[in-house]
Amino acid sequence: MRGLARAGVTPNAVTLSALAGSVMVGAAVSRAAAYPRLLLLMPIWLFTRMALNAIDGMMARELKMGTRLGAVLNELGDVLSDVALFVPLALIHDPARWPILAFSMGAIVTEFCGVLGSALGAGRRYEGPMGKSDRAFIAGALALVTVFVPRAIAWWAWIFGIAAGLTLITCWNRVRVTLRA
Repeated sequence: MRGLARAGVTPNAVTLSALAGSVMVGAAVSRAAAYPRLLLLMPIWLFTRMALNAIDGMMARELKMGTRLGAVLNELGDVLSDVALFVPLALIHDPARWPILAFSMGAIVTEFCGVLGSALGAGRRYEGPMGKSDRAFIAGALALVTVFVPRAIAWWAWIFGIAAGLTLITCWNRVRVTLRA
């Protein structure tokens, strides 16, 4: 983190790099129906993305490099990265298309509900059970398992459907805590 800062890299550059990587990986994963091994990019990238998200936040806080633009880029970057990574999964297995799209929409609304806390003066909300890292774990684990156990794709509709339901619970939890504060 400090080395990046010394090299002139800003938290905003890290955030934008994470978004660009997510778009590229999502584009590659959209071809996984024909080339299933491309799903291996998901767990690798999701782990990398979480590390980049931690680095940009630490740079902003610990090195006093935070800006208002950075806060906006961080929130938009998270949502756009989720969309770029999750929506292409809907192209891989037709029976899972709608549950994956519901999961993707749930990711967007979950982040929106988290930001509402800040907008209402209650602070950014991170309550679960299906926050950013949980969504990354689900998508990455399913992609990884499916590469090595191809018939696991038959479970995608159920698992993404349950995960989409959990995003609704997450939204409820975040809004409930915001209103209490």
